[in-house]
Amino acid sequence: MEWRDRGILLSARRHGETSAIIEVFTPEQGRHAGVVRGGTSRKIAPILQPGAQLDLAWRARLEDHIGAFTVEPVRSRAAVAMGDRLALAGLNAVTSLVGFCLPEREPHPALYARTEALLDLLGQMELWPLAYLRWELGLLEEMGYALDLSVCAVTGSAEDLRYVSPRSGRAVSAAGAGDWADRLLPLPPVLRGEGDAPDHEIAQAFRTTGHFLQAHLAADLGARPLPEARARFVELFSRSLQTP
Repeated sequence: MEWRDRGILLSARRHGETSAIIEVFTPEQGRHAGVVRGGTSRKIAPILQPGAQLDLAWRARLEDHIGAFTVEPVRSRAAVAMGDRLALAGLNAVTSLVGFCLPEREPHPALYARTEALLDLLGQMELWPLAYLRWELGLLEEMGYALDLSVCAVTGSAEDLRYVSPRSGRAVSAAGAGDWADRLLPLPPVLRGEGDAPDHEIAQAFRTTGHFLQAHLAADLGARPLPEARARFVELFSRSLQTP
């Protein structure tokens, strides 16, 4: 069995004396693991950095074997990430969430395209938090947890939408919320693609997407906690808003 594809490196860990086991995300093969012979060598180890774009060839005797990769670098994102704490935290959040959410060897080409485009923006941190928020919304949709923010779930109106139901993921208007407003999640305009997307709205929106990632997606994956990398990115972004 063998295939060839491009992909994003999600993680790498040492295996034995000289090899590494890597996990990659590719458009046609999905999340896929394999061994890289000599992966700890001076030549190959610098290539195996999370977020790196790789040309991959995978081969195994049987399809269900872990198999072995040969890798060629296409693009490294390490230099950009290492030069900015928020960029590094964002990169780690993306690679960790992909590894956490996706079933092994299941293709998600649309999500792959979104992920590659997002990581290519890493050097533009004035754009990146909003792009990352949209990526999280796309991840929820891809996993079957899309938010419906078009009309109020209670009144059917599209006016004055202020909240999101934590159970259904549907919008709720101020009138529809009534006495339940303090139990609902915020719906800043940025979540509906409206307005100028100020950073404080993006921070609010992360609270809402984070709820559905943890309480719905992660819960259905066996009640596992979300990767800490996601919380670290959101915390670092939120702290940056308080810096004069």
